[in-house]
Amino acid sequence: MFERRERSEKQDEFWVPTDRLPAAAPSAFYRKLNATLDRMDFARKVWAICEPAYADPSRGGRPGIDPVVYLKMLRIGFFENLPGQRAIAARCEDSLSARGFLGYPLEKATPEQSSFTVIRDRLSVEQLEAIHGVLLAALHAHGLLRGRKLGIDRSVIEANASLRALEHRHTEESYWDYVRRLAGGGGPRPGRHQGGAAL
Repeated sequence: MFERRERSEKQDEFWVPTDRLPAAAPSAFYRKLNATLDRMDFARKVWAICEPAYADPSRGGRPGIDPVVYLKMLRIGFFENLPGQRAIAARCEDSLSARGFLGYPLEKATPEQSSFTVIRDRLSVEQLEAIHGVLLAALHAHGLLRGRKLGIDRSVIEANASLRALEHRHTEESYWDYVRRLAGGGGPRPGRHQGGAAL
């Protein structure tokens, strides 16, 4: 036998004590990820990098969303293969495991998808590059990265499967010189992340 879960048309209680709500606890994977981020002192390093982009709290106003929460939400989107920021925001709002990973209890609203754009526009290219440097240094320390240089680029390149037309195009230029050349000499636009970092 099973208990039927039928839709209730009446309101039983107006207030529910928080100790009767289910706990927002991260899954084993997110628990281990949080422990790893704590060991690498991720939050403190990110706060130090991002602090200049936020207003002095003595000036008043509503405090901004913690950039560490923003970066964790992006990780949830990556690990759970979510298609965009709306899907990430919805998953973080609905999932007890995601809430536990972010540090949000059930009675507190998680950041909305519009917050992604606000934070992304607030942080400079240099700050985002520094955050990626923190992550890459941690990966390197764990033996997950090998080599002296790493470049990540999102340029669209036309496919050409002909091996006869293959040319060696190593120019010996640095990654950021390459990015500036692609941008026509103007360099990356401020506030827009170009997706590259180097160890």
